[in-house]
Amino acid sequence: MTLLSTTAVVFSGPEQLELRRLPLIAPEAEHVVVQTEFSGISTGTERLLWTGKMPPFPGLGYPLVPGYETVARVLEASPGSVLKVGDQVFVPGASCFGDVRGLFGGAASRLVVPTSRVTRLDADLGEQGVLLALAATAQHALSNGSAAELIIGHGVLGRLLARLSVAVGGDPMVWELNPARASGALGYRVSTPEADPRKDYRGIYDVSGDANIIDSLVMRLGRGGEIVLAGFYDRLSFSFAPAFMKEARLRIAAEWQPADLARVLELLRARKLSLDGLITHRRQFDQAADAYHTAFTDPACLKMLLDWRTAS
Repeated sequence: MTLLSTTAVVFSGPEQLELRRLPLIAPEAEHVVVQTEFSGISTGTERLLWTGKMPPFPGLGYPLVPGYETVARVLEASPGSVLKVGDQVFVPGASCFGDVRGLFGGAASRLVVPTSRVTRLDADLGEQGVLLALAATAQHALSNGSAAELIIGHGVLGRLLARLSVAVGGDPMVWELNPARASGALGYRVSTPEADPRKDYRGIYDVSGDANIIDSLVMRLGRGGEIVLAGFYDRLSFSFAPAFMKEARLRIAAEWQPADLARVLELLRARKLSLDGLITHRRQFDQAADAYHTAFTDPACLKMLLDWRTAS
């Protein structure tokens, strides 16, 4: 199998974006070649990459191809592969661009990816497959299988945490300060800190990325309660004495694992989890500059999708 090049979104530096034609590595027997249909833009990690505020991280540097939320079709697969030409798949990023970094690497028209990193999708999932990385991230944060009681932030990750909590019988509260994001709850409540008097939460999940939020959350914990940091932060600090008095626990939710994705797919197939209403904006791939600007600046934009179906 051979493939010469791909069209890709490239961050050449902080706040410097361009579409560029890039060479692809030569695929080997363990690889599959895919044609991208859709990719999503992350307003968490990708925003930090865009602004240049991403903390030091292995593989970080410019130029780089962003993106880790890709739905694609298999173009080429080795004989005996579990994947067949035409299969629709989810790809959580790629590193196949030669000298251009693929720290995430999913925002490109064609990708060369190890077959082991690719997940075949059910035929009815379509563009919503770009949401699987965030859904698996939310599932990973709920690692003990219990529901979140309080979620900070009603973006896509917060909504998925709430929906997954409802799916296991929970009754979560979500705090959201921006009125533009307060609507859209499915089986749970959305409020503000000021309107919520409760101070005995056993599990609080922060997806806001606010590095200064821990002290205020400690005050809302019951004794022995847990704060789960599910956003991405640079440096964190908090007052020890109040946390000591509450005997508070802090947990960091890291990268999702294959079991988390499998659980999400199981819930989707059982109709216990819905991804409806989370993709709010769409752009063609050649409108990438506008798409990223909108995704990072418009609070009404929950998830921006790039459509690559006309790209080569």
